Amino acid sequence: MRDRFRDLEGPLAVRKKDVVLMATVSSFESLSHPTRSELRQFAELFTPLFQASSDEAKRQAVAALSQCPTMPAAVALFIGNQPIEIAAPFLAASKAIADDTLITIARMQGAAHVKAIVSRDSLSPKVIDALVALRQTQPRPAVPAVPITESEAVPLSPASAESEAEALEEQRIANEEALRERILDLAGHLGRKDEDRLGLRTLTDIQEALLVRFARSREANHFATALADALSASRWLAERIMLDLSGQQLATTLTSLGMGFLDAVFVLERFYPHLAEQQHNATRAWMVLDALDPEECHERVEAWRRADRYTYKPEAAVTTALAETESHRFVRQAPVQRDMRVLGRRSR
Repeated sequence: MRDRFRDLEGPLAVRKKDVVLMATVSSFESLSHPTRSELRQFAELFTPLFQASSDEAKRQAVAALSQCPTMPAAVALFIGNQPIEIAAPFLAASKAIADDTLITIARMQGAAHVKAIVSRDSLSPKVIDALVALRQTQPRPAVPAVPITESEAVPLSPASAESEAEALEEQRIANEEALRERILDLAGHLGRKDEDRLGLRTLTDIQEALLVRFARSREANHFATALADALSASRWLAERIMLDLSGQQLATTLTSLGMGFLDAVFVLERFYPHLAEQQHNATRAWMVLDALDPEECHERVEAWRRADRYTYKPEAAVTTALAETESHRFVRQAPVQRDMRVLGRRSR
């Protein structure tokens, strides 16, 4: 009887550790915004529990962690270096892996891990360049030896050897370009996604919350001020955008700034009541926003901002000029236009 319990002691211990591992992962998943202390504690607990658990528990834990938006860098590197049958879903789907971590894993592991990284929905140019460079440094497969007959053993002239070297170099460059295009295609960089805001002017959380709040209370003046701040433009441009009663210009601006679709619909319906009318199970505001192309909206708003910079003189510059003028006591000042008219009448 004792021997029987002794035989069961090992599997029961492993199963207990599996339960503890999954409980730890579930507890970490429930943290929407983990603090540094919580991240450090999870990193300290996870590694020993993971190593002591069964392969099935490891797969389940990695699949669950691949959906977490935040993760300690040490844990991400540890999971990424696991065997590919465990690390594959994490490398392909996790948004918590930094670019440097992905590059490190690709350099440390083999082709299977690189293939999982390439299958991600999006890759940064930094990772793509690293993968291309990694491909260039890999040794080329050996070509099987072919017996050379006496007829083939003909000495090459310097000109033919040089042309052959140029042909090999051109072939190498063509292969590298083809590989780069394939990686770009797989990474989805042939067309910008709507959620990819890299390099674009984007609303902060506070700016978006203020715009929605002022729209809810229909405070047009405050809304124009907040919109001008988000555009880094003049108040005049923001007011001109809002004076378009069709709502098209404001819809274009909100789309360019990356406001959430539902929030943008709400703002348009509050300021332009006719856009709240239902058409085909959707409001007119919904249809206006749905028909816009983000790239075209961005180009149009940038054109408005450039024109605003050319035509509008910032108030700060005017204030600075007045302050400098007042600081000099004997500076000669030109009379205002009204005084000029009075002087003209007297001279007659």
